[in-house]
Amino acid sequence: MQNPYDDLLMEHIKNARNYRVLDGASASASGANALCGDGMTVYVRVEDGRIEDVAFQCECCGVSMASASIMTQAVLGVCVEEAKARVTSFVARVADKADTGRRDAYSPQGAVVATVRQYPIRSRCAVLPWLTLEAALDGSPETIYVR
Repeated sequence: MQNPYDDLLMEHIKNARNYRVLDGASASASGANALCGDGMTVYVRVEDGRIEDVAFQCECCGVSMASASIMTQAVLGVCVEEAKARVTSFVARVADKADTGRRDAYSPQGAVVATVRQYPIRSRCAVLPWLTLEAALDGSPETIYVR
């Protein structure tokens, strides 16, 4: 029997949500994983302090792709401060080795955390899109590097 995390992540890899260039983006940022070579750009359109649209493009592994797809769904329609709080929360979960992802076993974020627990080297892949989104929201002109 296959692990439900695998199914959820595979769905986001095969059918990534919001994988496109966002015309009319109010901000964008580029990020890279210095260890594996993953690279991505995250685009956001913010209106009245709320994320009205978010998209990404990448040359990356499946974990980064799924995490980016899940991230776009998690922040679409929320205010910028809430989106930043979600970034902080997700990055902290990935760093917390005691968090197995099982507390919310079938949630998209839980699925990513559970996968990273099985393959810890992939933690950088998981947080890359989230930190790139944060850089876009902060207006960072520099490429961010996850090391």
